[in-house]
Amino acid sequence: MQNRYLHNLIQKDLHEKMVFLAGPRQVGKTVLAKLIGETDYKNFQYLNWDDRKDRESILSEKWDPEAKLLIFDEIHKFKSWKNSLKGIYDKNQDLFHILVTGSARLDMYRKSGDSLLGRYHLYRLHPFSLGEVLNEKPALSVPFEPMHFKSPSAETNELLNTLLHFGGFPEPFIKQDEKTLRRWQNSRMDRLIKEDIRDATLLRDMSALQIMVDLLPSKVGSLFSINSLQEDLHVTHRTLTLWTTVLEQFYYHYRIYPFSSSIIKSLRKEPKLYLWDWSEVKDEGAQFENMVAGHLLKFCHLLRDAEGYKAELNYLRDVDGREVDFLVSIDKKPWFAVEVKISDKNPSKFLNYFGEKLGIPSLYQVVKTENVDILENSVRVISADKFLSALP
Repeated sequence: MQNRYLHNLIQKDLHEKMVFLAGPRQVGKTVLAKLIGETDYKNFQYLNWDDRKDRESILSEKWDPEAKLLIFDEIHKFKSWKNSLKGIYDKNQDLFHILVTGSARLDMYRKSGDSLLGRYHLYRLHPFSLGEVLNEKPALSVPFEPMHFKSPSAETNELLNTLLHFGGFPEPFIKQDEKTLRRWQNSRMDRLIKEDIRDATLLRDMSALQIMVDLLPSKVGSLFSINSLQEDLHVTHRTLTLWTTVLEQFYYHYRIYPFSSSIIKSLRKEPKLYLWDWSEVKDEGAQFENMVAGHLLKFCHLLRDAEGYKAELNYLRDVDGREVDFLVSIDKKPWFAVEVKISDKNPSKFLNYFGEKLGIPSLYQVVKTENVDILENSVRVISADKFLSALP
């Protein structure tokens, strides 16, 4: 497998500031960090907070004097990690570069008064996408300019189906084996709940949290309601709200919210929920929608993290029930909308409705069916292998 899509971006930014690399457990953060050390630096030192000797080195600030890059893994588990990193960086920024990785949301610490503010760049590493596994390296689209799609091949569609079934996490995708996928999913969830979340939070009822996790794949793609979960689990609303937030902070799922505009009477509260590992979703339509959501979120995060655009992923829904699956916007200004269908080539009337109301420049209906690319009533109905391969 070729270098990950963030490799060159991180390598360049390390010469300016610290780089934080966040993302789900087992998405490849440590592998990427070490590869950057091996290929771009003559000497680097990897320090994992979970290792006792490494922890002692961090606390005593004893480094390899030859190291030009220090990689701190899971250091956010240290209560005073921000102040410690600030001191290390301020004293040694001319001696070595610093790369920080973590499976909890390092980006949740970006707030006013943060002692590290202005000292780091953040990147969020996503699972493999179609464009990445094709090694096409498509140019990052310029906001509000037309996207450029390449004609797919038989290989493109085969990779799309593999990606849909096995998900985009490196181990199950590369091995493409059913037993490996099942064992990997079980191991990942056990470590996420019984190690990461238990160790970093004050949550106690892990068995009920596990039941909630088992229920979430069936909620993908629909409006996500805490109240409906409350009926299933018989747990307080406050507790479920906390659990949902914690699982999101540890990259199990993410929520996208309705786009708010004075032009339409839009919903303002209930989000839609998607999983970082769409291979867990059993319903065919919901799984396909989740995979498209993952590609679009990766695109928005890259625009924000690498280029500084305020890119957001939302969905469209008004009080009359009209809905479109996704809207990508820049600075709250709609750029393009996407409706996802398994095989329906008839353009959604709601795409045109919201397109006219909000002045959305581009409207797409993405279908799983191969060899589709038609323009009808301002809606481009396009095969997923062609549409997704244009995204990083």
